[in-house]
Amino acid sequence: MNRRALEIAALFIVLVLLQVLIFNHVVLFHVAVPIIFIYFIIRVPTGLSANLLVSLSFLLGLVIDIFSDTLGVNALSCTLLAALKKPVFYAYVQRDDMVKDITPSISRLGVFTYSKYLLTMTAIYCALTFTIEYFSVASVKEIAIAAASSTLLSFLLMLGMDSLMISQREKRL
Repeated sequence: MNRRALEIAALFIVLVLLQVLIFNHVVLFHVAVPIIFIYFIIRVPTGLSANLLVSLSFLLGLVIDIFSDTLGVNALSCTLLAALKKPVFYAYVQRDDMVKDITPSISRLGVFTYSKYLLTMTAIYCALTFTIEYFSVASVKEIAIAAASSTLLSFLLMLGMDSLMISQREKRL
């Protein structure tokens, strides 16, 4: 296996373990749930084939569903998020050869562009997840509050994680 595949596999395993062992047991103010495992979908290189990304995202969601007992909610949301990754990314970054195969990060995209991309992806995931999970038992207001608070908490955690992962070899666009 090449180095990129090992980095992707390690990121997958570490994020699943963090989510299952730590973050699944944290709920702030009975509303905000930190969701950090989607950082895998956000962080994988843009040059990864769409089929492989969707497959890995489905597997990620399925593993989280198995450990969280959520009956496919995360698998569906992760699959949809993976399908939306490139359109969301290119909504904030101009298409050219320099961004064809990069790993989205603060150091590559800059704080402002990366923050918009990260916030959008997190908001999409949280809106999908809470809508699917609570659609029949909660009001629209409760879904919106849970999605917004979880989006903010998850965004801040993933932004902090990304700032810790800055590498010297990464060049900013």
